[in-house]
Amino acid sequence: GLFVWHLKNTGIRQIPCQFVHLCRVANHRLITFQYFNFLKRMYVTQYNKDLSQRVKPKSDSVASPFRELQQLDQEKKIIHKIRPIPPVHQPLSDISSRNELGEAKSVSAAEDLVAPVKAESKDDRQWKEMKLRLDDLPGILARLSKIKLTALVVSTASAGFAMAPVPFDLTCFLLASLGTGLASCAANSINQFFEVPFDSNMNRTKNRPLVRGQISPLLAVCFAASCGVPGIALLTLAVNPLTGALGAFNIFLYTCCYTPMKRMSIANTWVGAVVGAIPPVMGWTAATGSLDAGALLLGGILYSWQFPHFNALSWGLREDYSRGGYCMMSVTHPGLCRRVALRHCLALIGLSTVAPLLDITTWTFPIISLPINLYISYLGFRFYRDADRRSSRRLFFCSLWHLPMLLLVMFTCKKSLLEKEDKGDLLGESHARAMEIRLP
Repeated sequence: GLFVWHLKNTGIRQIPCQFVHLCRVANHRLITFQYFNFLKRMYVTQYNKDLSQRVKPKSDSVASPFRELQQLDQEKKIIHKIRPIPPVHQPLSDISSRNELGEAKSVSAAEDLVAPVKAESKDDRQWKEMKLRLDDLPGILARLSKIKLTALVVSTASAGFAMAPVPFDLTCFLLASLGTGLASCAANSINQFFEVPFDSNMNRTKNRPLVRGQISPLLAVCFAASCGVPGIALLTLAVNPLTGALGAFNIFLYTCCYTPMKRMSIANTWVGAVVGAIPPVMGWTAATGSLDAGALLLGGILYSWQFPHFNALSWGLREDYSRGGYCMMSVTHPGLCRRVALRHCLALIGLSTVAPLLDITTWTFPIISLPINLYISYLGFRFYRDADRRSSRRLFFCSLWHLPMLLLVMFTCKKSLLEKEDKGDLLGESHARAMEIRLP
């Protein structure tokens, strides 16, 4: 009994071990699913064969009877197209030839329609030689000379001529305006000639004539020379040498100093302000032949006005200026750009107050001009505080009407020649009386 009991206990204990051993043997001897996948991958990689089942291509779907009817209707419409009936008196040979020509045209039109759209767009994108027509030449030259900017320059020069304390000479006024306009056209044309590679990168200037190739650089230089030389000669010989010298200096300052400095330093804005301040001084010297305090005052007003005008304009064009490689305050020093604009808005109030002190206008001028000067100063403060496109745009558009209105008010408040002569006579009489008293 003990022997049987020992055999039972040893058998029960060995059953788990035997089961594990059988499982191990089965794993080594049986082919599993993972082992089958491994063999399949080895077969594919070694013999470069494909074990996947090829799929039959789908057969074309049968069109619905409704679509078939639509196609038949379209075919019938094309087939039964009514053609114009020729006159009865024409011979058959002419009719057949016209029919053949019509069929040839229809075939060629169908071929044109079949042509891909990509080819047309590719042809449009290719460079093409632009031919200059005489009808387009005046408009091209007007854009080359920046006719709007030239008109502004001539108007400021005319204001300086009108503010001079001398009798108005119409002939001298017309000659001075013509010479100033020709000098401005020459300077603007040379400026565009130098800035062609930079203007092509800016959205605002990419459609200029030299950038688009509407005019050759040689023709642009010839146009600038044909405007600059007669303009300076006219100012020097027909007006006076001082005005001609100022015109020549302004062309040099704009083309040789301001234009290259735009890519070097932010000081270009101050140099450009000097360029814009010279035309009213030229008008004053054209009328008087001398450089007086009134000419410097007019130049100072134009100098200060240009900072809120240009800084507000450049604020909305910062991306363009940075893309073109121009070093502007709005791009590199945005805080300074806003401070300078506000500073010169306030300077306009002070310059308007100085005008009666220099005996150029009456005291009504600073009083009447105070509201418009305060308004542009308020917009300059908003631009300084908010520094967004909306405030810069409002300041820019305000500057467009502020300058003409300020010059008009200044002209209406100008002191007349009779007042100055009476004042001179009174001063002369008082001086004579003082001399008589001093004499024994």
